[in-house]
Amino acid sequence: MTDAYCEPSPTFAIITCSDTRTIETDTAGAALEALIAERGWTCLERVVVEDERPFISGALLNAIQNLHADIVLTCGGSGLSPRDVTPEATRDVCTRDVPGIAEAMRAHSMAITPRAMLSRAVCMQRDGSIVINLPGSEKAARENWEAIVDVLPHAALMMQGAGH
Repeated sequence: MTDAYCEPSPTFAIITCSDTRTIETDTAGAALEALIAERGWTCLERVVVEDERPFISGALLNAIQNLHADIVLTCGGSGLSPRDVTPEATRDVCTRDVPGIAEAMRAHSMAITPRAMLSRAVCMQRDGSIVINLPGSEKAARENWEAIVDVLPHAALMMQGAGH
């Protein structure tokens, strides 16, 4: 007997926020794109934008309004550096907090390094998309992905109006 319930295959966009990386040197974004593909999911776009709120906000709006990505992953810009403005740019365009995902990432990372408590990453929703701020390092991005990946199809389903 097979399970009749099947969660959707979520779509993704990846936005790396960096003044120093290019699409070719963006190992965190490339790793996330590979992890998405391993699940058989689709990455609609992967871009690198400068650490400036208008550029990050514009890329987020494109992923949400034009690409209609279920899940938008940002890489980088969520630490304590003066140039780290990804959480602010996320708040600029999103309307609803989804704190549990960011809390889960920090809790998972705290078991690996106490520096995880310095993350200012947020997770927020706009319309049918969820934006998740991930670290810019490949290692940390992979660790945070591991903490949340299993709930992402269900999150996409809930945003489409399905019941629990």
